[in-house]
Amino acid sequence: MERRVVFPRPLQYLLAIAEHGSYTRAAEALHVSQPTLSQQIKQLEESLQSRLLDRSARKVRLTDAGEIYVRHARRALGELDAGTRALNDVQNLSRGSLRLGWTPITDYLTCPLLENFNYSYPGINLSTLELPQDECEVAVAEDRIDMGIVFSRPFSAQELPTEIDTSLLFEEKLCIVVGNAHPRAGQKERMSAGQFGRESLALLNSDFAMRRHIDQYCSEHGVHPRIAVETNSLSVIVELVQLGGLATVLPMSIARTQCGLYPINLSPAMPRKAISLIYRRSEYLSPASRAFVNLAKDWSERRLKETPARKRRPCPLAEAN
Repeated sequence: MERRVVFPRPLQYLLAIAEHGSYTRAAEALHVSQPTLSQQIKQLEESLQSRLLDRSARKVRLTDAGEIYVRHARRALGELDAGTRALNDVQNLSRGSLRLGWTPITDYLTCPLLENFNYSYPGINLSTLELPQDECEVAVAEDRIDMGIVFSRPFSAQELPTEIDTSLLFEEKLCIVVGNAHPRAGQKERMSAGQFGRESLALLNSDFAMRRHIDQYCSEHGVHPRIAVETNSLSVIVELVQLGGLATVLPMSIARTQCGLYPINLSPAMPRKAISLIYRRSEYLSPASRAFVNLAKDWSERRLKETPARKRRPCPLAEAN
């Protein structure tokens, strides 16, 4: 739907008179009566306490004050017109912005979603912020970010903060992960909870939901984990496990797609965790946010239809050897 610029009527009348040099021709162009036009101009001059038009000559012309005022009025009209075009651009997604928060786990898992969004809407400025899950939820509720992708099952009706809506994207199986240098690299047999307790681990710190999930598993199965490294960076964990003898716990899809990582199933298995999209509950959701929600749902449905085995990324070190 085409938007029309909303511009004060007296200014529209003044610009028309300046363009046509005549009350009669201006009134005809605007489809109003000449007395109506004259009355509006008179009221404008009274409000400004300044004479804008010289009516003494045969052709109506602007006074010096009128010239200055019309110059600014045309500039204002141009800005309003630009604003109207910008609104159209936002609605058709040729411009806009989206602020996205995610956790160290979910950025690995959902980068393809961001790639799809950027390809589909190249005019949208997408900014991302890596946060622990609790901070991500607060940032959404406080409108510091538009969307959050968190490593958690959607809230129940009792748990759901009144400011937040949530949508399940997909679930992930968790497994023990080791690197090439680890003695268990390539192991096919399941690892018992007791064996897991004897591994030296690199884990996210307790600020993150993933770590709390691991701690709960250990508590339920009487495991006292040997934590060698704690960090807030998943990249650091992946690199330490790739290069050394440490183990960690990761979603299966990360283990299968990162070079030099080997997944080992646990027995008993850790409960599956879910990746969820959270966003502020509001009557207004920006066009960019609505587009992201819709694209995320379509992407998650396609992801569920894919085969479980995903292609492992090529390993430069292996190729070099």
